[in-house]
Amino acid sequence: MKRDGSEEQFVIDNFTSKDTWRIFRIMAEFVEGFETLAKIPPAVAMFGSARALPGSEAYEKAHAIAALLGRSGYSIITGGGPGVMEAANKGATEAGSVSVGLNIELPLEQRPNIYANKLVNFRYFFVRKVMFVKYSIAFVILPGGFGTLDELFEAITLIQTQKIKPFPVIMVGKQYWKGLLDWIGDALLREKMIAVEDLNSIKTVDTPEEVLHWVQDSRIRNGSRTVSSPDPPPVLGQ
Repeated sequence: MKRDGSEEQFVIDNFTSKDTWRIFRIMAEFVEGFETLAKIPPAVAMFGSARALPGSEAYEKAHAIAALLGRSGYSIITGGGPGVMEAANKGATEAGSVSVGLNIELPLEQRPNIYANKLVNFRYFFVRKVMFVKYSIAFVILPGGFGTLDELFEAITLIQTQKIKPFPVIMVGKQYWKGLLDWIGDALLREKMIAVEDLNSIKTVDTPEEVLHWVQDSRIRNGSRTVSSPDPPPVLGQ
């Protein structure tokens, strides 16, 4: 709800008699996204809290991960905003890589960070989500809140239902994610709400080198050429 109490901000409720014309705006967002991202190098999408401040563990780790991936020849895609997104775009730009921000218009007017050297603005979340999935070879999930969880579970669901080709969903911060993963293993698996193989794409890590390892490992398994990292990543367990 807007500050004045109105409900104009809710896009889904604003589909009225002008719905047919709104389709053209949706199409335009798809076209701009496709044209901007079609020719970028293989990209890794990074997600995490918009509230992470410079100097915080999440911010600095996102910066380090993006810088390492960037130096290894990968593009970085984020939601284009502050916090972890800013850190990741900054790391990629400083590494000389393609740094993409897919910014979303929000009621509180999220401003895009200054470090994305390719920026696309979206009004519709679902169009933006398509771009993340279509142009990413891996998702890196850093500590975050509801939005981060949304991207995490959407990726896992699309892989589980075979709507997209499997790619690694890399959760950074083993201690941060431990409670969630313990619950998934204890409740969902025990009650047979999911199968063990549904979790095959999830990797838990603590370091940038581990992130790079799983990205490179996935590329090799899919028969794609990889760019050597500055230092060969160790072979690590899940």
